[in-house]
Parts: sequence; structure tokens; C-alpha cells
Amino acid sequence: MDIKILKEAALKFGTPIYLYDLKIIKNQFDKLNKELSVLNDYKIHFAAKSLSNISILKFIRRLGAGLDAVSIEEVKIGLKCGFLKDEIIYTPNGVCIDEIINAHNLGVKINLDSIESINEYCGLYKNPSINLRINPEVYAGANEKISVGHASSKFGIPIKDISKILKLEKEGKINVVGIHIHTGSDILKNEQLKEGIKIIFSIAKKFKNIKSIDFGGGIKVPYFKGDSETNLSNYIKNISIEYDRYRSVTGRDLKLIFEPGKFLVSDSGFFICKVNYLKSTPLKSFVQINTGFNHFIRPNLYGAYHEITNLSNPIDKKFEYEIVGYICEKDTFAEKRRISKISKGDLICIRNAGAYGYNMASNYNSRPRPAEICLYKEKLYKIREAEDLNSLLKNQIDIFS
Repeated sequence: MDIKILKEAALKFGTPIYLYDLKIIKNQFDKLNKELSVLNDYKIHFAAKSLSNISILKFIRRLGAGLDAVSIEEVKIGLKCGFLKDEIIYTPNGVCIDEIINAHNLGVKINLDSIESINEYCGLYKNPSINLRINPEVYAGANEKISVGHASSKFGIPIKDISKILKLEKEGKINVVGIHIHTGSDILKNEQLKEGIKIIFSIAKKFKNIKSIDFGGGIKVPYFKGDSETNLSNYIKNISIEYDRYRSVTGRDLKLIFEPGKFLVSDSGFFICKVNYLKSTPLKSFVQINTGFNHFIRPNLYGAYHEITNLSNPIDKKFEYEIVGYICEKDTFAEKRRISKISKGDLICIRNAGAYGYNMASNYNSRPRPAEICLYKEKLYKIREAEDLNSLLKNQIDIFS
């Protein structure tokens, strides 16, 4: 995005703010669509957990996507945004049966990930149709916090429990119409992807009524120039090879589902803040900005690298800085980062902030969350108001008044 637009947004709406370029989202959607076009029947479902602003969801729905929801609230937001019930796949983890019943009553597709929840669910309804989230027992992802398909993970049905599911289906207690896999996020190694693909197709052969396989998300995007990324062509080629083998053995066709979140929206997001002070110590030079991990937690939670640029002085001599926030504990966005000379009041941009940025923001230290802005057809729109003190107090109850 042009620096002029980023600066214009900051001047118009204040800082900190999240800004999303909808053109980038469309370009990513088109890129994935083009790669997937070699497959006969497929559907892209956007992972709402990555960015659930209603304007963004409506825009992505217009592109032709369905929705991947992990909570009943995401399901309901999706329905309000115009997604049809059969375009929403609800994949909870460890929720109570009441939430699953709620999703059932709304008519969305249900994807369960434990034998315990399946047993309770099929005890309530006669031969319900469900999808299964399988744990492929493959360790994949950028780090342990986002690697969710290994044997000790809380996610998915263990392979050893597949026989129990087959028994339930044989007894007419459930009807398995789809299976799902998600091994982790930011997956780079094609061998890990390939292994998971083989496993899910081998399990699919055991079920006679399935209509779809859902490959989840996990596609790695680059975070800076020259950074690594998932080889989409190889990934889809591996799926195509295994799918052809599946069809040659079973004679059945399937819908292939993909659930990108970060891939679609990460690069579209720009988190813009302002420099409060430059603080020098005997060992380091700190750049103190008017935000913290309460607004953007990925660097602190995951050790994630995000490119940081000085919008106010983009091409000056570079110096080494520690970019830190205003939260009352270690709150570091970047260490020993070389950035164009920074002065008090400069506008700083943290890039690749579209996914798991605002959606993971909090009110820690009683700080209000920032506004969200989007760029659509070269015009800036506010798509969420910034919170204020009233927002923080709104639902609190004063028993001493």
C-alpha cells in the first residue's frame, strides 16, 4: 500500500489503527482460486477467527467464499453477514453440548473433534449427519502454539478412535458425510503437508457416505521480502495425486474444502501507531509507541516477525532500535531492528497485521481497543469505532453506587 494512504489514514482517524486493503484480499483470493482450479469441485471457506469484522466478512462472501467458524458466535455473525447455513462449517473444540445443539438448530454443518462429543450428540438426534475432525498425528506449523495436529494435541479425533466411529455409523447412530484435517499454521515443509494429505485420504476410504474432505488452513505467507512461503502448486498437486488415487479405488467424487485465514487477510493489514518517546539506556535505544501487546500480541505470544517501517521518514539512514509498547511488562514488537531514523511523533507501521491482530486484541491495562479502517476502491472507510472509557465500563455493575 502507498505510504501516502497509510499516513492519510493515521491523520484522519488517529492512532493506533488497523487498516485493511480489500484489494489485497481479493488478489489473494484470486491467487488461491487460480491454483485450485485444477481440481474438479472445491470450495474456499474463510477462517473467521483470523479477522471477523463484518465488513471484511461480507466482502469475502461476495468473492464467493464460505465460512469456517470455531464458535457459535462466529456462526451467528456469519449468518448475519449473509452466509447461507450450508456455507458455514462449525468446528468447535471442547465446547459444551448446548453450543453444539445451538449450531444444530441453526442448520449449519457440524464438524466434531472428539468421540465424547460425538457420543453425546448422536444420543440426542437420530442418525445425524456430521463431519469429523481427524488428528493426523503430524507435527507441522511455525511453532508449538500453532501446531495442532500432533499426537499429543487436544484437537481432533485420534486415529485409534476411527474404529469406534465406524461402529457408530454401522449401527445407524451417525452418518459421516465429511472429514476434516488441520495440522497447524504457517506450514512450510511440503513433506508435512503431503503426509497429512495421504492420511486423510486413507481414512476417507473407510467411510462410504462422505461427500467432502476439508484440508483446513495452514498455508504460510511471507512476512518480509525474501521470506519463505508454502509452495501452493506443490501442495495442490499432492492433493490432486491422492484424490485421483482415491477415485480410482472408490469410484466416488468429493468436494474439496480449504479454510484459509492468514493467507487471505494477513498481508492486507497495516497496524499504524505513533512514537511517544525515544528512550536511551546504557545498552539499548528504545522506541516507545502508543500501543502494546494488548492491541497486537503476535510478536510477544508467538515470537512472530513483522516488518516495521517508519512512515514519517522511510528512506533515511537506518539505526538499530528496540520497538516497545506501553504495557506494564515486557512488551516488545522488535529487537535489534534496523529502521530508518526515528523521531518523536513519527508514524510507525507494523505490516502483515491483517490476521490475528484485532481479533486477538484485549483491554489489558484497561486500554481501549483501536478503530478498524478499510481501503475499498481507493477510498478509506471506518469499519469499527475505537473504544473509549465508556466502552470499558459499559457492562460493569457498580454494587456500591
